[in-house]
Amino acid sequence: MRLSSFLAVFRPALPLILGLSLGCSLSLLMVSWTQGDTDDSCRDELGNGRLFPGRGDAQRDPRDGAGGEDYEPHIVPYHKDPNKPHKKVLRTRYIHTELGIRERLLVGVLTSRATLNTLAVAVNRTVAHHFHRTFFFTGLRSPKVPHGMTVVAHGDDRPVWLMYETVRHLHQHYGSDYDWFLLAQDDTYMQADRLSELVGHLSAGQDLYMGRAEEFIGGEEKARYCHGGYGYLLSRSLLARLQPHLDTCRNDILSVRPDEWLGRCIIDYLGLSCVEVHQEMTYRYFELGKNADPEREDSVQFKNAFTVHPISEPNLMYRLHKRFSQIELEWTYLQIQQLQMQINNLSDLTPEGKAGVTWPIGINPPFKPRTRFEVINWEYFTEEHIYSCVDSSPKCEMKGADRADVNAVLEIAVERLNERYQPQLRFRKRRLLNGYRRFDPTRGMEYVLDLALEAYTQKGHSQVIAKRVNLLRPLSAVEIIPMPYVTEATRVQVILPVTAQDQDFVGNFLDMYVMNTLDTHDNVLLTFLFIYDPFDAQRVSQTDVFAGIKAMIGEVEKRYGDVKIPWISVKTEVPSQVKLMDIISKKHPVDTLFFLASVWTEVNADFLNRCRMNAISNWQVFFPIHFQEYSPAIVYRDQQPSAASSSFASESLRDGHFDRHVFDEACFYNADYMTARTKMAADILDNEELLESMDVYDIFVRYSGLHVFRAVEPALIQKYVRRACNPRFSEDIYHRCVLSNLEGLGSRSHLAMALFEQEQANST
Repeated sequence: MRLSSFLAVFRPALPLILGLSLGCSLSLLMVSWTQGDTDDSCRDELGNGRLFPGRGDAQRDPRDGAGGEDYEPHIVPYHKDPNKPHKKVLRTRYIHTELGIRERLLVGVLTSRATLNTLAVAVNRTVAHHFHRTFFFTGLRSPKVPHGMTVVAHGDDRPVWLMYETVRHLHQHYGSDYDWFLLAQDDTYMQADRLSELVGHLSAGQDLYMGRAEEFIGGEEKARYCHGGYGYLLSRSLLARLQPHLDTCRNDILSVRPDEWLGRCIIDYLGLSCVEVHQEMTYRYFELGKNADPEREDSVQFKNAFTVHPISEPNLMYRLHKRFSQIELEWTYLQIQQLQMQINNLSDLTPEGKAGVTWPIGINPPFKPRTRFEVINWEYFTEEHIYSCVDSSPKCEMKGADRADVNAVLEIAVERLNERYQPQLRFRKRRLLNGYRRFDPTRGMEYVLDLALEAYTQKGHSQVIAKRVNLLRPLSAVEIIPMPYVTEATRVQVILPVTAQDQDFVGNFLDMYVMNTLDTHDNVLLTFLFIYDPFDAQRVSQTDVFAGIKAMIGEVEKRYGDVKIPWISVKTEVPSQVKLMDIISKKHPVDTLFFLASVWTEVNADFLNRCRMNAISNWQVFFPIHFQEYSPAIVYRDQQPSAASSSFASESLRDGHFDRHVFDEACFYNADYMTARTKMAADILDNEELLESMDVYDIFVRYSGLHVFRAVEPALIQKYVRRACNPRFSEDIYHRCVLSNLEGLGSRSHLAMALFEQEQANST
């Protein structure tokens, strides 16, 4: 029996753990914008802001075909005047700016000082993250702004004045970036997905004032204004036409209600009235009665509503959000079932017929390997152990995310069996006999479970049976996380701490640095940090342990006249990363991008560029996992390594591993480090030894609140070295150092072969 669990992606009982991000690529058009005078003929034709010059208010020839086609293709010839000076080419930073692509919807929520921390917070937590941009506009400044909200305070809490300033602010700062603007009050619940879908079907080039149409006081005129409690849409073009009249409306129109004032301004100066239906699209709303229970609301008008008003308290906002989430979930399940039925019915018309329908219906078929190297392996597991471990062990304990995943899959399997066979049979899990899983990149995570089940009949009889079930956790499209803009032109400040035990490796580091950065004129600076122990510090006037390194630095500075490599001397018994960075941080500007290196690091341009791209100020820090070469004494033993295997330039990532236990290398901005250290100051007052028990990685994880990006880095390659583990560090840091030395000796096959040869030698 095949049991599909692909519907479980919408159930909390089986959370989605893997996602596939599908994106589309845009080809950059060969167009260059120029700076200069705007007297070109093409600029005159396109100056009205319309994409098609033939589309507008001009009268069209009645002989035009298509019975009402409202645009014509128009070719603008290009003539280059040789007498005009050459104009500087200006390329925009983002492709959507150059192509003139705008975001669809910006949401503005009108709130007050009294409701900013209650209803406005409820709006922000329920729907604000579903919109591209959400602003909260208020009058007077609040002493404490809620976290995670963009609040704009205009300085006056009069309702009409707040509306005037809000409309003016939206046009001034975002009038050219968005097609639609939605204004609503903080006592309005908004169904974000439906509103986004609504504006996606409306033409952005028309003046539109859309919402719930209300009569003015008196009700004598036919014009209507949009009620603010249910929200209303303003098009970008309407906002642009309204801007010149806002000051006049503020002085001439007297009204207590801000939505009525705005409606009167639009009607008087633009001649537009509020509409509820446009282009066969309807703005749906629902008026919530007093003491209403969202769980009991079952009318069609409620289920189809885009907005609900009025909301008296935050708890009611959350209950409404839960209710609408359940409605959307039910509709999603129904749509999936309908699509499955359609696919199943249409399968008769395919060459394969019914046999061509894959399981589950609507999901991509399993991946078919073309060679034996493309075969996807199945992982065997039980409820306690998994037999495919990260460290290549044959068996390891099932824990963490793996255990949670297996428990959820077992729960769903029994639940689906009961749904299918009740009331005739009811099942209860005894234990998992065998479990298999594999990740198929074309469809998701597949499971095969052999279950020992206790089956109960309606009469109460029971029997233990074995049943095999197949489940699938499908891939789902996930949102792309927006990242701040970064550039590869940023200067990198390399910090190299050196102790007396490490000075033998500095020569190779300096040679690689000169070849990969100074010879290529890369935007990189290097600073040495010489760490003296108390004994060497006392004898520095007679014998300097770092004299040889300082001589090498002097040779480099002579060779490159414009290059200076400074050094800083520090005396300490315990060279803690945090103590060293405190000294470095104070000597550099806050916008400095640090690369904290080690003497075994081979600096190259590829890694430096990834350091620039992955370290983002006030957003993310980067801790690369370098590739460590295995011990040549273990890997090659009595054999001499070949030239190809000993040179990483010719054959990278050979006879080594990514060392996950080392956190010495890091890329981060000085401002981010200073912020994290400031938050740590309170803990240091109670425990001064905390600085010696933590490294920079721990500082960012515990105190920064930033993204800590930890990933393997193929361009960061190190030769084998046995590190000296300082027992005066914390137990965790010392333990990681010992594990790094042990795992860096060789792979399991290398170690096994070395032991085998040793036993053979001993036996003879």
